[in-house]
Amino acid sequence: MSQEKTLKAEPVTEVQPPKIEFPCPDYPIKVVGKKSDDFEEFVVEVMRVHVPDLDVSRITIRDSSKGTYRSVRMFITATGEDQLKSLHEELIASDRVHIVI
Repeated sequence: MSQEKTLKAEPVTEVQPPKIEFPCPDYPIKVVGKKSDDFEEFVVEVMRVHVPDLDVSRITIRDSSKGTYRSVRMFITATGEDQLKSLHEELIASDRVHIVI
């Protein structure tokens, strides 16, 4: 006597990203690009266009293990989706930035 199990297919549901409520204090942004002496200054200059009150004391810099890439991480008060989209587009438009998280 064999026992058979019947498996029921669960409906596939699309996972929705969490909704962000604006303004959103302490919104993390990480910008990664090729390491250069002025990469941090470049990132901060672009960020100040979109986040005039950027707190530079909360910026952290980290180089990749081989020293090829540099990440600049900061926290901002995100004011809306338009701000985040514009910020992302301007940073990515530069050939210096590889990814914005």
